[in-house]
Parts: sequence; structure tokens; C-alpha cells
Amino acid sequence: MTTPDVFAVLANPIRRRILELLLKRPYTVNNLVDEFSLHRPSVSEHLQVLRSAELVRDERRGRERYYHIEPARLVEVNEWLKPFEHYWRERLQAFDRTLEEE
Repeated sequence: MTTPDVFAVLANPIRRRILELLLKRPYTVNNLVDEFSLHRPSVSEHLQVLRSAELVRDERRGRERYYHIEPARLVEVNEWLKPFEHYWRERLQAFDRTLEEE
């Protein structure tokens, strides 16, 4: 089985929000269901996509599975975004200079 494209996985706003939540602490599926207006199977499907993209991992504790973020895969995203960060930083600095001149 091939690992899905991380950018395609992150294109979904629900999956991005799940990752944001997991930055704070591990969540169970039921915890995540409470955060969204989705049913458990939908949240489970999103978690499966994130897990297959190696963006999250699960840990079994008793009857529950806790999901944790796996940030290593996000390095690929960060590397791709770096040139854009530089671009926007330059644009904002030029904007600041324009405002100071006026």
C-alpha cells in the first residue's frame, strides 16, 4: 500500500482541524466527534486517512484508541512552504515601508 500524498490529505479542512486539535493533546474518536458535527464513522474515516498518510498514530489504552499527531511527515509540507513564507515576509516588509513613508 502506498502512502497518500500529504498535500491531498491536508486539503480537507476537517483533517486539518483534527491535526490542530491533536497538537494540544491526544484525542479519542469520541472526543473528536464532540468537536465536530459529524458522526463517529465519518471521524473514523478521516482518522484512517490521516493514519495512512502517517500524520497521526493511535495508541490503545484499554477499550479506547488515543490519536496522536506525527509531525515528522509535516516536514515535507514545511519545506514546500518555506519559499512562500519568504515571499510573504518580503511583501509585508515592503508594505510596512510604504506605510512608514506616508
